[in-house]
Amino acid sequence: MKVRYSYLKEKFGDRELRQRIYADFDRLLDRGDFTLGSAVAEFERRFAELVGARFAIGVANGTDAIRLALQAVGVGHGDEVITGANSFIASAGAIAELGAVSVFVDMADWFTLDADLIESAISERTRAILPVHFTGEPAEMDKVLEIAAKYRLPVVEDCAQAVLAEYRGVRCGNFGRAGCFSLHPLKNLNVWGDGGMICTNDAGLDRHLRLARNHGMRNRDEIVFLGCNSRLDSLQAIVGNNLIGKTPADVEQRRLNAAYFDTRLEAIPGVRIPTRRPHVESCFHLYMFYVEQSVEVRNGLVAHLNTAGIEAKVHYPIPMYRQEAFRNANVLNAEVFPVADAQADSIVTLPVDEHLTKAQQDYCIEVIRGYFSN
Repeated sequence: MKVRYSYLKEKFGDRELRQRIYADFDRLLDRGDFTLGSAVAEFERRFAELVGARFAIGVANGTDAIRLALQAVGVGHGDEVITGANSFIASAGAIAELGAVSVFVDMADWFTLDADLIESAISERTRAILPVHFTGEPAEMDKVLEIAAKYRLPVVEDCAQAVLAEYRGVRCGNFGRAGCFSLHPLKNLNVWGDGGMICTNDAGLDRHLRLARNHGMRNRDEIVFLGCNSRLDSLQAIVGNNLIGKTPADVEQRRLNAAYFDTRLEAIPGVRIPTRRPHVESCFHLYMFYVEQSVEVRNGLVAHLNTAGIEAKVHYPIPMYRQEAFRNANVLNAEVFPVADAQADSIVTLPVDEHLTKAQQDYCIEVIRGYFSN
């Protein structure tokens, strides 16, 4: 049986969905509002409503969303931003684009930064905290916000993988000054290319970001400050508008798929399920579990799954803080972040998307059980 990782063929294989999108493209051609037009405004309104925020600002991609939000709260050259030791490169990459420095802290068992370690990482140069809701698991935002308030530091949430993830009943993107989302094709709410969204409940920040993404232009003739070109394309907004209504159902199916994996995999000796916190609802952008033996056993399992037609992956075999790109920006020490290192050696990612069938899930479980029974 084939268990693919990318579900895009199934997601966009619906001919009726394609025809609706193509019809909207035709209407866009008739209107001609290709830049920051009505489709973008509609998608921003609907995205804000989905997340539960007052405002949403469409930008070119998720990395720009983080960079623009950090810049808007005052992060600049030489400043320090506290974030987790492992994530996709965009988190620390956006910080670096501003000439700022990522100050990493170790990870929690559920794959976000360990909030109990933030305070010890604060220095006179700290200007913001960037919790990453990695894999769709919210960080412990009560603790993050408590520390941020104590030291008067703005919080910018990296929600790239966290559309509809919830912490104590509040959706991610509503805790900090801004929440930054990616619309990359492999996200649970996706478009046909790159796209990003910044959510905020701060009217002043909303006004600033709308200018910042469009060269700092108030209108064609007035430039308020030097911004950049990071506009969400109208074409991508049309795709988003055709998908956003189904997003809650898609996320709910991912949660059901994850629960099904949890109850069956935890019975297999050698497998450990990450801590599931009762006050958190992950959106399961990724489904990851631990192999409790050596890295060689983990690697063997991944190879075994791949050979059996299951596209299992590792996110990531090299933690972000140990990537070559950070050799000159941060101390490279394999003992600094033991949890991030241990996770890199023990995690396995399985497909968990809404198009996954029970037969495919059962096949994954059977193959994993077979590997550990040999």
